[in-house]
Amino acid sequence: MHGVEKTNSSASHWLWLSHTPTVPSLQDLHKLIRPILVILPTLGLLLGFGARLVGSGQWSETIWAAATLPVLGALLVGIIASLRRGDVGLDIVAALSMTGALVFEEHLAAAVVALMYAGGQYLESSAERHANREMTTLLARVPRTAVRYRNGTLEEVGLDLIKPGDRLLIPQGDVVPVDGLIIERTATLDQSALTGESVPVRKMAGELVMSGVTNAGDAFDLFAKHPAAESTYAGIVRLIESAQASKAPMARLADRFAIAFLAVTVLLAGGAWLWSGDPIRALAVLVIATPCPLILAVPVAIMSGISRAAKAGVLVKGGRALETLARVKVLVVDKTGTLTHGQARIVGIRPVANLSAEKLLQLAASLDQASKHIIARSLVLEAKERGLDLLLPTEVEAVPGEGLEGIVDGRHVLVGGTRFVAERVPSACEIVASGQYPVGSVVVAVAVNGRLAGVLILADRLRSEAAQVINSLRRLGIDRIVLASGDRRDVAEAVTVGLHLDAVHADLTPDRKTAIVQAERRYGPVMMIGDGVNDSPALAAADLGVAMGVRGAAASAEAADVVLLVDRMDKIPLAIQIARWSRRIALQSVYTGIGLSFAGMIVAGLGYLTPVQGALIQEVIDIAVILNALRALRAPTAL
Repeated sequence: MHGVEKTNSSASHWLWLSHTPTVPSLQDLHKLIRPILVILPTLGLLLGFGARLVGSGQWSETIWAAATLPVLGALLVGIIASLRRGDVGLDIVAALSMTGALVFEEHLAAAVVALMYAGGQYLESSAERHANREMTTLLARVPRTAVRYRNGTLEEVGLDLIKPGDRLLIPQGDVVPVDGLIIERTATLDQSALTGESVPVRKMAGELVMSGVTNAGDAFDLFAKHPAAESTYAGIVRLIESAQASKAPMARLADRFAIAFLAVTVLLAGGAWLWSGDPIRALAVLVIATPCPLILAVPVAIMSGISRAAKAGVLVKGGRALETLARVKVLVVDKTGTLTHGQARIVGIRPVANLSAEKLLQLAASLDQASKHIIARSLVLEAKERGLDLLLPTEVEAVPGEGLEGIVDGRHVLVGGTRFVAERVPSACEIVASGQYPVGSVVVAVAVNGRLAGVLILADRLRSEAAQVINSLRRLGIDRIVLASGDRRDVAEAVTVGLHLDAVHADLTPDRKTAIVQAERRYGPVMMIGDGVNDSPALAAADLGVAMGVRGAAASAEAADVVLLVDRMDKIPLAIQIARWSRRIALQSVYTGIGLSFAGMIVAGLGYLTPVQGALIQEVIDIAVILNALRALRAPTAL
């Protein structure tokens, strides 16, 4: 910024942050190790068979055993960590079969089991990696620096250096970094990210401004009241973190069968050993019982569903999110940017002079080309969408936050708020005041050559597909639909007239939205849909958070489990259908795989299968259930 000096401490502080090496997390290590664990048994099997082909078969057993050990070691570490958390999973069966195969020198069977287990783990993790690859971080919206007055100059400083009492400059388009008071002049603020109000608000000198709102007008000065860490936006971030920490994770679908399957497997293997006196029979039972149908088929079906949803414009962040999406019974939905478009658009044009509606809009939008005000941009956009030719304004004079005047097509034009125009055209006051306007709308007055020419009425319109989406969700079994909005109650009730909602909550702060989500859980799994920063804690607290990702805040996209990549609500019923289809296919694969495995275990227990034969039969079962799981790719993509 011209004329702004950066303090050395701030610059070095942020430079250090951007270049400081980070310590790899356990999740990062898993991402690195899992592909290696797939490669090792694959190479081991190939090298072992290769050794036999070249006449060095004595090395085959050693190679297969060596290829199994890394997978078994990683598996045991994971089992120990799970048991410490109180989780019992199907991984124990895989560990028993690999260990038994190594102990009884059935190394080929051990290597085959190792490959199937490692492959299943990799497929499951790759689904979540693919879903999160395009996600932005929560900090994308957080201001990093602020412009502060110091000794008659401006300096750019890190937020940690801002103290109460500092005077800050808030340029147009910037996010307000800390809570504070406006100094001297008015400010036009876009508060939609925090409060859900769809149209900008104007605040006078001395009024409080919350951090996280955007300056939609000209630059203004702010008197800092709190440090950044104690301001509104920081509080919302803490709410998100708290909600995410308190939400119980959903168990993997395959693990729900773990205890029963493990118990039956151990009983059959132990019974076969005691009855025959041959430990190899027990090993054959364990090998064919290795739950590869569950470990492989479930993530394949889930990943296929995630891929299908992505093609339909819905980003699902992993298998747990897809499973929850298939089970939701309650919907809590935000208003601004969700049920509505989230920006003011023209809903009425009322000429009062000898001008057509199109000419009135053309003159107003032509003059507003010289303004960066958010309402001015809406008028220009509307005129362009209607195919109107915008004219070049001249002699433009603007009053920040109020309106502007200038010459358009040889006419003197005034465009702005009703007070701005009425002060300059006294006869306009009575005409404008006598009009009836929709609740929550913004009225823009237009005067031409000293006379009121008409008014333009803007409001945040209900999405055309909103009613259809609500009805579709009802048909899909969503029992309860509730509106939770930060906007005024009269606006919320006016916008939702005609929608079949069970309750309407308005004037909500982020913590109250979160409380409503938590209270609705008594009716079943809750899905929350929102798009603003103020929705983020509620999205994180819900069983399933859905964010409008096209124009929504980065914070809401980060906190959500599902992100809509297209700006349409009708993708939500479609996503539920895809999730239910994929879950149904996954369960079919589970039941089929378990049934075939039980049949194989009985045959192995009777002594008709060796461990290697059991491993090969298990491969056939794996292929069958995986092919069935791939049917999830044919999930419906149209309602």
